[in-house]
Amino acid sequence: MILVTGGTGLVGAHLLFKLVNENKNVRAIYRNKNKFKNTKAVFSCYTDNVDAVFNKIEWVEANILDIPALTEAYKNVKFVYHCAAFVSFEPNKYYALKKSNIEGTSNMVNLALANNIEKFCYVSSIATLGDELKNKKITEDSIYNPEADNSVYAITKYGGEMEVWRATQEGLNAVIVNSGLVIGPGIWHYGTGSFFKRAKKGISYYTSGTVGIVAVTDVVSVMIKLMESKISKERYILVAENWTYKNFLITLAKAVQAKPPKKVAKPWLLNMLWRLDWLLTKFTGKRRQLTKHLVQSLTTETFYSSNKIKKALNYEFKAINETITSVGNAYVKD
Repeated sequence: MILVTGGTGLVGAHLLFKLVNENKNVRAIYRNKNKFKNTKAVFSCYTDNVDAVFNKIEWVEANILDIPALTEAYKNVKFVYHCAAFVSFEPNKYYALKKSNIEGTSNMVNLALANNIEKFCYVSSIATLGDELKNKKITEDSIYNPEADNSVYAITKYGGEMEVWRATQEGLNAVIVNSGLVIGPGIWHYGTGSFFKRAKKGISYYTSGTVGIVAVTDVVSVMIKLMESKISKERYILVAENWTYKNFLITLAKAVQAKPPKKVAKPWLLNMLWRLDWLLTKFTGKRRQLTKHLVQSLTTETFYSSNKIKKALNYEFKAINETITSVGNAYVKD
């Protein structure tokens, strides 16, 4: 039996679809049945028999912070894919991020050890990787600096990784994937799917930074291959290509048949806007739309290397231009 967390999210839902279609016995945990619509929306991008695929999954109500319920979910499980995570760059969400991404992951690996799980895969992020010198690509060996001005998301995902590494020292057979910006169809109201929605409405500005992008189908394919291999106690960057935000947003616009952005948002303007956004939040209580760390990400040129996974699995990633076009077509169709 395979256990999957985060099955109502983009990566988790795509993983479930692939595992079921490979005739694997799959169990997935969920917190809210209302989010089943996300999973089914992803499935509908690939099949007309959505319910048939969905019903092959053994769904168990549990929360990665609820140890008794999670203990039940682990019964007779041999392999675990931990895709669940809380994603936010809002500083005031730090404790919620810490609870989910660190404590939740700690619970997952502790139960994996207690139940003699054969192998564990943790979905992390390139946000946990250290910086390199200018003009050099970041690799798995790039050292994360905990003293740097890291985002709350990066801090807590790094903390989650530390729980996994700790568990490997206690005997857990595990691998970590550090994915870039994951692009895929089906979930349009939040996450990367919302980029296509925004592009359709029209985006006037692009930023000066770069972004590492990967197709969700590549992420799940690599995860499964790693779990079926003898590889253990290793981490792998999953970035198909490094793009400028300008190219990314222009390609997004074309994919949904909208006008591309033509103006660059200067760093000084973005830095002023995140401060205004902070002030607005203080007065209105509304969620942050722009933070200091998000602005830093949007205006920084950072490049990632996926040579390690390419060599380990002899793997070739899908072209990002084709991925964005395909996902854009799916959005327009929906």
